[in-house]
Amino acid sequence: MHIPTMAEWQAKGEMPELLYWVGCAASFDARAQRTARALATIFSRAGIRFGILGNEESCTGDPARRAGHEFLFQMMALKNIQTLNQYGIHTIVTSCPHCFNTLKNEYPALGGHYQVWHHTQYLYRLIREKRIQLKPVSQAALQSVTYHDSCYLGRGNGIYDAPRDILQALQLKVVEMAHHRSRGLCCGAGGAQMWKEEEKGNIRVNIARTQEALATGSSTIAAACPFCHTMLFDGLKHAGKEDEVQVKDIAELVAEHLA
Repeated sequence: MHIPTMAEWQAKGEMPELLYWVGCAASFDARAQRTARALATIFSRAGIRFGILGNEESCTGDPARRAGHEFLFQMMALKNIQTLNQYGIHTIVTSCPHCFNTLKNEYPALGGHYQVWHHTQYLYRLIREKRIQLKPVSQAALQSVTYHDSCYLGRGNGIYDAPRDILQALQLKVVEMAHHRSRGLCCGAGGAQMWKEEEKGNIRVNIARTQEALATGSSTIAAACPFCHTMLFDGLKHAGKEDEVQVKDIAELVAEHLA
């Protein structure tokens, strides 16, 4: 897929409707790239003019700040803000709750003021405004799905309804886990935990969370964060269920149901 970069839009003297902030996960992880392709497909189907930064995009600095390296965070953040402001970016959509939280809540203190959407918020807006059409689902095709609340999306930013509203719009039966919404259980990767060894305990967090998901009897675990996606998939492998149950991002599910 060729997605125009902001440099290409600028060279044409045009401004896209939004910037898609790809993030490190979708830049380097094959599984997260499926989410990025799905989101790009949806944007294209909706007729949205959007751009990416390409090689000009750097990590937001979230892992550095969570790990306590404030100097590195500010260096990375200021570099990104300079790039975003240079292109006059106003609206950003990202599929990573960690990027979302940092861009929305932490960049303003350093001079980065943008309208930032998590992709579940933006996708539900497209569905609500009928900018994308969804296939009708037959009774025979109905399936149950359980949704995992990302910490940075849910407790961090209070976004609980948009992902569930999308699943309901797709006519999927949502079965909640024992811990959900504000009582949701972390996947085990947030707060820079992805980059370090876990502390001693009785069970790994992602395995405990995956057990909750499997207990719902759902054939699909819906996620909205690349970190969560990785941790839940690893949990399925540990349980030997990776061939029976799948983890899919909300964007992937929407792309599959486009009319």
